[in-house]
Amino acid sequence: MSGLLLALSLLVSPLLWAGAPRDLTWVEMIPADAPPEVPNMKPLHDLSQMSDALSAESAPAAKQELPDAPVVKSLDGQSVRLPGYIVPLEVNEEGRTTDFLLVPYFGACIHVPPPPSNQIVHVTSELGVKLDELYQPYWIEGAMQVKPSTSELADAGYQMAAQKIYVYELPE
Repeated sequence: MSGLLLALSLLVSPLLWAGAPRDLTWVEMIPADAPPEVPNMKPLHDLSQMSDALSAESAPAAKQELPDAPVVKSLDGQSVRLPGYIVPLEVNEEGRTTDFLLVPYFGACIHVPPPPSNQIVHVTSELGVKLDELYQPYWIEGAMQVKPSTSELADAGYQMAAQKIYVYELPE
């Protein structure tokens, strides 16, 4: 009888674990054999001139330096959880962001040039997320697609249909 229970538990446990997304880091989205990428973190706007914010925001968009950066093909179809910052592309009538770019650092695609395409995930969400602050990081869960995408802000090397979106908090 105990042998039967052991056999059943061995069959069921992988099924339980298969549904949990794995935590993914941004470094894991760059192939190991890819040349080093050093993002240009030079601010797009002179932030000391915040009183003239309107003209700062009307400055031309920064050019993405690596729009075709190599991707990790083995990530395709994997259920992952990835932390990052949301750059809204589309907001619905309820004020929820339903289409956005997920990026590894605050200000990417807005105040500094976009990161390489393998450091951007184009995310869609049916429910969307109500953004109170752009500097708030979020966890995004879903199946990763290794599929390029282009928006007016940047090219992304990955896509994801978000299953869950929630505020990122550091463990205590």
